[in-house]
Amino acid sequence: MSNTAERVNIVESQVLSHDWYLLKKITFDYQRNNGEWQRQTREVYDRGNGAAILLYNREKRTVVLTRQFRLPVFVNGHDGLLIEVAAGLLEGAAPEDRIRDEAEEETGYRVHHAQKVFEAYMSPGSVTEKLHFFIAEYDARSKVSAGGGLEAETEELEVLEWAFEDALQAFDRGEICDAKTIMLLQYAAMKNLFAQS
Repeated sequence: MSNTAERVNIVESQVLSHDWYLLKKITFDYQRNNGEWQRQTREVYDRGNGAAILLYNREKRTVVLTRQFRLPVFVNGHDGLLIEVAAGLLEGAAPEDRIRDEAEEETGYRVHHAQKVFEAYMSPGSVTEKLHFFIAEYDARSKVSAGGGLEAETEELEVLEWAFEDALQAFDRGEICDAKTIMLLQYAAMKNLFAQS
């Protein structure tokens, strides 16, 4: 079969909303594996790409997380207060630069070196966003402010420093249900980040 670009023909792209981010209705023709062309319509939400970071302290066996209110989660039946790793949209910056800024704004910890560990599309059926995932070590000297996010961006985050095992148990109990946070906690467990060298 030919490459994907030859199998997709955008017929029409209509902007439905450009208030907060960009929502489009796209009609396209797609050539199926049997060679037949099929017309489809999808809504595509473009909010830009982002980055997320797990801050961890190997000696103390702790991680830094945040808790904040998320309206979409609230309207879907959750109390809205999600426990998450620090994260944010790239807004045109390089992923490593942006995530260092986000980590400091949200947690108060200054990150000097962030290690990129993987990338993932979080909801590819309707959202264009690709997340860049990072890890970084922190210690007491890294703390430069209280964190909590930027008031100008309507952020109000509680900074949490938890034992890694407590974070894993919170995930097991369903208290941590944010995908990016679960993915980074599982990465830390899988890669044995807390093993003493």
